[in-house]
Amino acid sequence: MRSVCVYCGSNAGSKPVYAQRAVALGQRLASEQLALVYGGGNVGLMGIVADAVLAAGGEVIGVIPGQLVEWEVAHRGLTRLEVVDNMHERKARMFDLADAFVALPGGFGTLDEMFEMLTWRQLGIADKPCAFLDVEGFYSPLIAMLDRMVAERFLHPEQRRDLWHGEDIDALVAWMRGYQPANADKWLDAKRRGDLR
Repeated sequence: MRSVCVYCGSNAGSKPVYAQRAVALGQRLASEQLALVYGGGNVGLMGIVADAVLAAGGEVIGVIPGQLVEWEVAHRGLTRLEVVDNMHERKARMFDLADAFVALPGGFGTLDEMFEMLTWRQLGIADKPCAFLDVEGFYSPLIAMLDRMVAERFLHPEQRRDLWHGEDIDALVAWMRGYQPANADKWLDAKRRGDLR
């Protein structure tokens, strides 16, 4: 593992602890010599985690659509900033650059990007680790929803267990470094595949 993509808010959130945890994660990535891949912004938790990596001597690669550069939210002090045409290209490029994916607190974009990676992994398109680094229970309702998906038989239990969720950065890094993809079929009932309409 050489790089980690971090998805997080372009806002800093309502509690100082969100920024504190973003700084802690950035510092840890730098100390582990793991490059940060992220959305290229200088605002919110995005800017905070990038600045923390840079301040600790780490490498930061930003990937940002041209429209957001025009809105003047691009971080100009990164190791490398790649400008792409649209959000679809951004996701694909971040996937290519990263060996793992971590979500800090965020909004629609954070969930959109992380769930696309989870879906790719579920479909066998990718096998890279995905994790939610929680802060004071921010993601607890979401994790409960995933558990309900398992209970209601929309999600394979092994695919649910294949997603890390917790608050401990040490545990997160250890899990990512030792990650072995789950061997689970997307279909809960293989015999029913032919029954789908």
